[in-house]
Amino acid sequence: QVQLVESGGGSVQAGGSLRLSCAASENTYRRYCMAWFRQAPGKEREGVATVDIYGSTNYVYAESVKGRFTISQDNSKNTLYLQMNGLKPEDTATYYCVADTECTGNWYSGIWGQGTQVTVSS
Repeated sequence: QVQLVESGGGSVQAGGSLRLSCAASENTYRRYCMAWFRQAPGKEREGVATVDIYGSTNYVYAESVKGRFTISQDNSKNTLYLQMNGLKPEDTATYYCVADTECTGNWYSGIWGQGTQVTVSS
């Protein structure tokens, strides 16, 4: 099965930007739906953005990040990205990349990366 490694997290001030990367061990195009999730301390894991199995235009974003975050894929590099602009302190969380072959929306049965920490200070 595919292995996922996230990178790009760090500490930024409010209003700043970060781009997260998720490197897959194999090509995910037409094999996996992909998603970014996040989990803040003391809170449940939250879906941030998803992309369908074709990696095309079927993007879904959480209301809290619409207009600020953009999910994208580079199939030539087997990499999923999350461009985060206008970061807010409430975006502070560990961000996870997920791959799922079933594409039913039950992401918890998918394959998860180890996560990358994002900290936004006010």
